[in-house]
Amino acid sequence: MWQNIVLVVAVSGVLVGCNSTAQIAENYRSELKIPDKWLQTHTQGEVQQSWLTQLENPQVHELVAQALSNNLSIAKQATEIEAARQRLIATGSALWPSLEVSFDSARRKAANTGALSTTHGLGLKASYELDLWGKLAADERQANLEVMTSQAGFMQQQYNLVADVVISWFSVIEGQKQLELLYQRLELVEQNLDIIENGYKQGLNSALDVYLTRNEYSNEQAKVAQQGALVSERKRSLERLIGEYPSAQLLVEADLPLLNSNITMGVPSELVSRKPALLSSWYQLLAQDAALAFAHKSRFPSINLTANYGSSSINFNDAFSMSSAGWSLLSGISAPLFNAGRLAANEELARVQLKAQELSYLDSLQDAFTEVENGISQEQALRTRYSETLISEKNAKLAEQLSFEQYQKGLVSYTTVLDAQKRSFEAQSSLISIKNELIKNRVALHLALGGDFKLSQPEENNNESS
Repeated sequence: MWQNIVLVVAVSGVLVGCNSTAQIAENYRSELKIPDKWLQTHTQGEVQQSWLTQLENPQVHELVAQALSNNLSIAKQATEIEAARQRLIATGSALWPSLEVSFDSARRKAANTGALSTTHGLGLKASYELDLWGKLAADERQANLEVMTSQAGFMQQQYNLVADVVISWFSVIEGQKQLELLYQRLELVEQNLDIIENGYKQGLNSALDVYLTRNEYSNEQAKVAQQGALVSERKRSLERLIGEYPSAQLLVEADLPLLNSNITMGVPSELVSRKPALLSSWYQLLAQDAALAFAHKSRFPSINLTANYGSSSINFNDAFSMSSAGWSLLSGISAPLFNAGRLAANEELARVQLKAQELSYLDSLQDAFTEVENGISQEQALRTRYSETLISEKNAKLAEQLSFEQYQKGLVSYTTVLDAQKRSFEAQSSLISIKNELIKNRVALHLALGGDFKLSQPEENNNESS
């Protein structure tokens, strides 16, 4: 998929290689001082393509395929590509001769005699503008580059949609895991409440401990309700992405994997020709340069050729007879003399817009490099957080168990038990969250590196093809 884009870039580079914008953009790229490798510590090697195939759960592949087929934003972008293609056809037609056929009937009354006369004429007219300065070619080149801009933008939007679906899917899973943990926490608090209330009835526990436990139980019930609503919201977001009614009825049954594998990052310079968003911005820059060329050449003289062939007669039938037909060939040249500065202003406007597009392209380059560098450092930080939180969770569970045992022996207050249980729950919850953050960051990193994806094929299709 991405190889085709690189080929298009190479071809377009040949077509516009003499263009000043290409050299300007290359100069700007060199000014950015792009390093030979990413500055953050990473695994070297070629970028792994088709990252989506690493996810083995068939549901996520089905959801991605459904989103690509039903998502309204994707459908809208596809229509914009078709509109750009039609504009290209309309613009390119100016490079070809136009041919028109006409039939005229005229009825006249003489002023002096009052006599009426009718004439009929059949004519064929061909006209052609000589593109001596390349004005029309520049206009067509701009339209062609706008098509390429739309196509690259469409590809980037597809990549973004795939990443959004995968991230949203794992977000639902993370929410469900947090909800399961809250139910476990609620069950534990309920058990504690039974024990403490029974102890209070026997005179072993104070009323304060009962109130604290009841308060904790109510808090946990509120958290369960809040988390349940959050899971529903996440399901609706996922359903919205895949083009379904947001009913929150989508069933998602999967676990959060722990990402331990490394991914290779390639080199920064390859990102320019691999990421569709950067290609789209580059094509847009070239298209704006073509717009400047068109605006400049519009100030030059135009040369038009016109050929007419036809007949004219007072009799209707004779108008279609070629015996009375004649022809004429006209050529004309026109040049703008005075237009109150309109053409000069249009050229200056195109020049300013070109400069703005150059800056936009450079800004998109810097953003793209920043996303990758941030993704690499963020993954390293998340891995460290997970390993440290895992140790914290083990210690928190031991402290939770020990604190309740000591409370029953009267060695510590119930607030110590609540604090230990809270720390244990937070550690377990953090592990779930960090797992999801690792996945989210990994998907974002794949997207920042280019985003190429490939859907896994159903088993029956694989069997048939084999």
